Parts: sequence; C-alpha cells; structure tokens
Amino acid sequence: MLLAPLVQAAPFTFTFSTLPGGGVLTGNAGQLVGWGYSLTNTDTVNWFVPTELSASSIALGTLDGAYFDFPVLAPGATQSAAFDAALLAGLYGIEINAGATLGQSENGLFTLAGEWWSGDPLAGGVFLQAGEAVVAPFAVQVGATAVPLPGTAALFAIGMLGLLAARRRGQLR
Repeated sequence: MLLAPLVQAAPFTFTFSTLPGGGVLTGNAGQLVGWGYSLTNTDTVNWFVPTELSASSIALGTLDGAYFDFPVLAPGATQSAAFDAALLAGLYGIEINAGATLGQSENGLFTLAGEWWSGDPLAGGVFLQAGEAVVAPFAVQVGATAVPLPGTAALFAIGMLGLLAARRRGQLR
C-alpha cells in the first residue's frame, strides 16, 4: 500500500512590534503621545496586507488609531514608522486625560491581523488566506507635569511696566 506523503505548508508569518520597544510611553496629563511600529513580512514568497488594527480599551485617555497607514508588504519587506502627530504617522496616539494624576498607568494590547496574497494585491495578486492576529503589549504612564517657564517677552514687559510705574512715582529720574 502506498501512502501519499503528508505535505504541510509552513505557516505565513509576520512580526509586529511597537516603537518605542516594549510599548511603554510616558506623558503628562492633557498631552498627546503615541506609538510607532515596526512590521516585517517574514514570508519569502507571499505578500502581507494588514487589514485590522485594534487596541485594548483604557480609561487613562482617548486612543486614536488613525495614524496607522496599513502598508502592503512584499515578501521579506519591513516597514517602520515613528509616531508623528503632525504627519499622522505611527501606530496609535493617546491624548492623556487632563485629570490624570502623576504615577497613574495602564497596560493593554495592540492586535494586528491581515491577509496573505500570492503577489502584489494592487497588481493582480491572488488572495490566499486570512492571517493569524499578532499582539504587541503597550503601557501608558503619567509623568510629572512640567511647570511652564515664563517667556522672555513676558518678563521684559513686566520689567518695563515696573520701570514706568517707578518713574511715575518719581523714584527714578
């Protein structure tokens, strides 16, 4: 009796991590901070297309996933993006609640899933299968709120008003 050999395809894989590494951010109450990402398609033949990104719900602030650009990755390709609120780049942003107190922190998970394609999905590639979701941990910590230093112009103006007041009282001639 002949037995057909069992053929098992290697699983399609990708790696996903946060920037900064480990996903730990520190920010002040009322501040917008965020995570960047690094995403690598470790498959040497097929293309990876991220399709779903989510984050654990936390009470420390408002999470915003509008920064992620869902890059299409060729075999072996890596895409990284640092968080930049002005350019809408990165993974997720969080505006820390104005009432957050020093030392507060919360942890959660980012979850990323996608699809595997036989070629560039924008140039005739064929859908193969949905990919397994991958998670990356994150943490947000509230740091000390910096005391704003008075601006030079404001100090100059106060000094000039003081000189003017002293001159009017006749203390300076």
